[in-house]
Amino acid sequence: MRILYIIFIITVSFEFSDGAIDPEEERNAKAFLDEHNRRAPFEYRNSELALWNYETNLTDFNQALKTQASLAFSMFTQSALVNASKFDANKLSEDTKRQIKLIAASASPKNPADIKRKSELNSQMDKIYSSGKVKDANGEMLSLNPDLYKILAESRDYERLLFVWKGWRDAVGPAIRPLYQQFVDISNKGAKENGWKDNGEYWRSSYEVENLERIAEGLYSDLKPLYQELHAYVRYKLSQQYSQVKSGDAIPAHLFGNMWAQSWANIYDLVEPYGNQSSLDVTRNMVKQGYTELRMVQLAESFFTSIGLDPLPQSFYNRSMIVKPKDRGVVCHASAWDFLISRDVRIKQCTTITHDSLVTTHHELGHIQYFLQYAHQPYEYRTGANPGFHEAVGDTLSLSVDTPAHLHRIGLLDAVSNNTESDINALMKMALSKVAFLPFGFLIDQWRWRVFRGEITPQNYNRKWWELRTKYQGIKPPVCRTENDFDPGAKYHIPANTPYIRYFVSYVIQFQFHKAACEAAGHTGPLHKCSIYNSTAAGGKLGAMLKLGKSKPWPQALKAMTGTEEMDVGPLTEYFKPLITWMKAQRAKHGYPIGWSNEGAYSDCNISMATTAGPAMASIVGSLLLAIASLLY
Repeated sequence: MRILYIIFIITVSFEFSDGAIDPEEERNAKAFLDEHNRRAPFEYRNSELALWNYETNLTDFNQALKTQASLAFSMFTQSALVNASKFDANKLSEDTKRQIKLIAASASPKNPADIKRKSELNSQMDKIYSSGKVKDANGEMLSLNPDLYKILAESRDYERLLFVWKGWRDAVGPAIRPLYQQFVDISNKGAKENGWKDNGEYWRSSYEVENLERIAEGLYSDLKPLYQELHAYVRYKLSQQYSQVKSGDAIPAHLFGNMWAQSWANIYDLVEPYGNQSSLDVTRNMVKQGYTELRMVQLAESFFTSIGLDPLPQSFYNRSMIVKPKDRGVVCHASAWDFLISRDVRIKQCTTITHDSLVTTHHELGHIQYFLQYAHQPYEYRTGANPGFHEAVGDTLSLSVDTPAHLHRIGLLDAVSNNTESDINALMKMALSKVAFLPFGFLIDQWRWRVFRGEITPQNYNRKWWELRTKYQGIKPPVCRTENDFDPGAKYHIPANTPYIRYFVSYVIQFQFHKAACEAAGHTGPLHKCSIYNSTAAGGKLGAMLKLGKSKPWPQALKAMTGTEEMDVGPLTEYFKPLITWMKAQRAKHGYPIGWSNEGAYSDCNISMATTAGPAMASIVGSLLLAIASLLY
């Protein structure tokens, strides 16, 4: 049953008094804000440029400049925080108060030495991750993107997939582990110095709700039956391919076509409901038609402009990194950048001519469009209504882009079959991306919040990681794992210190956005068949929400788009309703079970070093790695 979650604004952070505005206090606060809004974009830009230069050219020199710029920006924000805290918020107008409160919210350490060390740790982890490689049997050094990605997507050899899966974790996890432990300590220190219980509480504060953990748990509880149905069907199909996949068990984590089992789209060929339908993957057609990385970006841009949103400035094409350079190390993880001055917006991604990369490109341009739409706002409002909003914008359009009818319209799909079988195929392909992701998006920060609270310690980092992954995803490590490993560090967002619950939130609200946009476009019929391409009415509604930035609490921004202030899983389940019915029928027909055992979530391995001295050995190994890292960096 659908449950709606009413969101309550945190009274601690954004409580607006009924008291009268003090004209002098308001005048002084506005003068402070005028100066802050003048200076802050330039200070931010300097820091962001140094970070950009480092991530697009991983050298020690650029790392030093990045650390220096990060320290300068942290000192600026710390000074702004101190000055903002001097105002009596109860004597200010609502808008002035909101900006002041946002400036005063920080978890940056007070000590410049701590700020510098935090930045250095972040850079070291980033570099280890981005330069990680796996040595193949023939001596070739395989990078994550595109080499390991390609093997995982295309190979169906159990042992080959295992080699890649384990090799990546061996390449980066142990080296990151001791650095991450220090990073947690220094992050928590800064958070506590600024009045937060821990860094996790600071992260959650950006959602302006007092019960984010409970809300997320409730949303996931509503979505769990859908995920379990998909998991059961996929396990049944995988058991026909791999003898190692057992009925009723968690699935080995390396068999999903993705390094982290967060998307299962690359194994669509193994689980396709009906094999007599046209292929839904447009990779072959893009290659056949001579698509370039630039053309893929231009195609994505054309969707945004078709609904009346802003074209990309020419500087975007001049300054973005769209193709992976061959002459230097870079951070390939796709990202969108806003430098705040002169409409300087960019993406950084190692684009490949694939269907997945086409979807990713639309996602990143969603961020860019958000940047452009709220560019007129004061500095503190030039961000998403909440972090999940930013992630949802491009994905909302991808729901329209990835429909067979639209792909056929733009010449990337040869034919469209308008029948039930083709519908189920299309929904299955989408579910392998959207539904499969839900528990992963939910659990990453479950682990980190508990690390920040001290409930998960360095002595059980890896054990607790796998307990959560098995509990929520129904997957297990294909080989034994110990505390000598650090499998969380094999996922970019952990060493990059990027909060992750935003993605879970975005996967819920993007379907709300999609439904509202489809209604504005005048769509009738099943939600999964809607494309808002060429609908300026839908674009106008989306643009009105984007223009707000963070100027209003996010429930108000959500209402501007959807008519409700509530996060609601209803549109998501409505979208997949035909597939849900079909999967239940398949389970009844073939008699395969639903759910999984938690056995195998974590094994200490039957090795004396790991079983009897695992944490102690991990500590020793960690100390050695830290010493090596200090010499290298």
